[in-house]
Amino acid sequence: MQHLSRRAALALGLALAPLAGPLSAPAQPASGATGAAAAPPPATLVADSVTRTGQVLVAEGHVEVFYKGTRLKAAKITYDQAKGTIQVAGPLVLIDASGSSKVLASDAELSADLQNGILHSAQMELEGRVQIAAAEMQRKAGRYSSLDHAVSSSCQVCAAHPVPLWEIRAHKVVHDMVTHRIRFTDAQLRFAGVPVFYLPFFSLPDPTVKRTPGFLTPKLSESTLFGFGVETPYFLPLGPTRDLTFYPFLAAKGSRTLGLRYREAFNTGAVEFRGALSRDQLMPGDTRGYLFGDGYFDLPRGFQLKFQIQAVSDPNYFLNYGLTQVDRLESGLELSRTRRDEYIDARLLRFHSIRSGDNNDTLPNVVATADWSRRFALPLIGGSAQLDFRGMALRRRSSADVVGRDISRAGFVFDWRRDWILPEGLVLTGLGSLQSDLYGVHQDSSYPATIARTVPQAAVQLSWPWVRAGAKGASDVITPVAQLIFAPRSVPAVPNEDSVISDFDEGNLFSLSHFNGVDGIELGRRVNLGVTWTHYDPSGWTFGVAAGRIWRQVTATGYDPASGLGGKSSGWLLATQAKNRRLEIINRAVFGNGGGLNKDELSLRWTPPGRFSASTSYIWMTADPASYPSLTTVATRQWQVDAAFPIRGNFSGQASWRYDVVTHRADASSLNLTWRNECVSVDLSVARSYASATSTTASTSFGFSLGLTGFGGGSASGAPVGSCQR
Repeated sequence: MQHLSRRAALALGLALAPLAGPLSAPAQPASGATGAAAAPPPATLVADSVTRTGQVLVAEGHVEVFYKGTRLKAAKITYDQAKGTIQVAGPLVLIDASGSSKVLASDAELSADLQNGILHSAQMELEGRVQIAAAEMQRKAGRYSSLDHAVSSSCQVCAAHPVPLWEIRAHKVVHDMVTHRIRFTDAQLRFAGVPVFYLPFFSLPDPTVKRTPGFLTPKLSESTLFGFGVETPYFLPLGPTRDLTFYPFLAAKGSRTLGLRYREAFNTGAVEFRGALSRDQLMPGDTRGYLFGDGYFDLPRGFQLKFQIQAVSDPNYFLNYGLTQVDRLESGLELSRTRRDEYIDARLLRFHSIRSGDNNDTLPNVVATADWSRRFALPLIGGSAQLDFRGMALRRRSSADVVGRDISRAGFVFDWRRDWILPEGLVLTGLGSLQSDLYGVHQDSSYPATIARTVPQAAVQLSWPWVRAGAKGASDVITPVAQLIFAPRSVPAVPNEDSVISDFDEGNLFSLSHFNGVDGIELGRRVNLGVTWTHYDPSGWTFGVAAGRIWRQVTATGYDPASGLGGKSSGWLLATQAKNRRLEIINRAVFGNGGGLNKDELSLRWTPPGRFSASTSYIWMTADPASYPSLTTVATRQWQVDAAFPIRGNFSGQASWRYDVVTHRADASSLNLTWRNECVSVDLSVARSYASATSTTASTSFGFSLGLTGFGGGSASGAPVGSCQR
């Protein structure tokens, strides 16, 4: 019967509303009409019972009123048509048309259009995150909500914790629904009920605002280099697609820094620039700083243009101010296009090293590259083929012989591959390659001015996958592979610019070349032998092993000792991997011909359920006495640990540690502690940086930031809203 009575009340409400004009705004003349009035939009009223006595309409029981998107819920509503007022007996809930503002009150007296009036014992909720409560609230012009002697907070309040972690108490609070600002007059900031700060007047964006001028969360720091410091970021939107953020930083030991970040989005791309200017006592009288910029633009016909700018005043700046640990700066342009069977890429780059011991006069400063790659099916003999045209030019500032060498190169490479399935599951693969390049060499008397080099290669590969299925769902796949490669025993020598650093792993074991660039070439006949074994367990575990070695007719040169690739035969490669959904362990080792270890890389990653995760890695690499400047001349033994972990309740932490076993000291370490709930975020950090490739000065820094979330669209990722967790 209740359901039927409400349907009857709904019909009655809809019938009475347009006749008496309840809850309707005054009629306005229709656009373009003379003397004709447009019909006022009717209100919709739903209640358990509706009665009318003269010009007074009374609705009782689960009352709901809808007018121009505004929704009012109450226990009883009395509408006086003569006075144009609505008396509301609560508890009542008033929700605006956007749904972002909700008002709860004990009772109210409102205008017929619900836009003006007085609400008693009112609490306004904005976006479900910010609450403003007062004994009385006035709604004016459908735009302003004014509350006297109000309390505002984004913290949840419950019986167990009646005092919020933080609150703003003000003589008056006004919310402007047009500008989306909240203005506080004679305001006091309190933590746990204790007054800590007073302001006669200030304003904040409400939670619906995503971009508005204002100060961001300040950050306090303490370091051995600069002492106590304060950073107070200020965000300035320059329109819907542009913004500028200032990062002023002042420290007790004389450091004054102004950091900037500019961002702009376009219909076809975006740009971002970051930089800072500093004056400090580390380099008295000098202005220090850096500038980083990057962006991309989508061009017609599927092309994309990217750019990058990196510049810094001195090698120690990044380490001193705790910024990125980049030690080689790269600036330039890149134009590229990627399609299913085609790739085009052209780059113009400028490099500048800030590593200790590097000489920028003898390092390549300007490098230009161009590549065009096309993949296609080869007629007649079948298989897939790829044709690459490529070019490169590099310049050094030095004009000295040999160390000031400039190079230009243009050429192509043609690759072909086809597989045949033989009886018993054998897979026969044919491979071919033809590489031809023309070099121009300048300022190097050890090479001719012009060098032409053509290198044909052909290979036959035989693999035999063995598959075994276990009774309980486990399976194993074992694949032995033998690859025989034919290549010329000698070719004209060329300067090696792009094949200095090499690696030996399961990904390139069966490659025609183990150099990572064009200049390096493997000569003569050679055999690549290897085997892989993968075990699949129904519980989710997989375990894999790959092992292999290379035997050559001609001794290979140009490889660094740690790679294990040099000599008449390479070292032994042994790679293992074990993983499931939570744990992954990878180890890759290269053993020399004498059985000694050349290189070993071990990594472990663990991600159990919850917020905990940890990873660790260890690298062991032999020294290279005749190393290129980019490699180390001493042995490498480095251990790194990274972890993110919950502590208790809303506490969480992150830790990072890197240790150099050779020097018996940590290279860098950091610890971050965070406490978050629905209205507060607290971050504490401590970092220790030691001597690096760019600096011999060690430093320790501490950081602290406190964020009061909720205003301006901010929210903390901690306890769920309404949990009242402390």
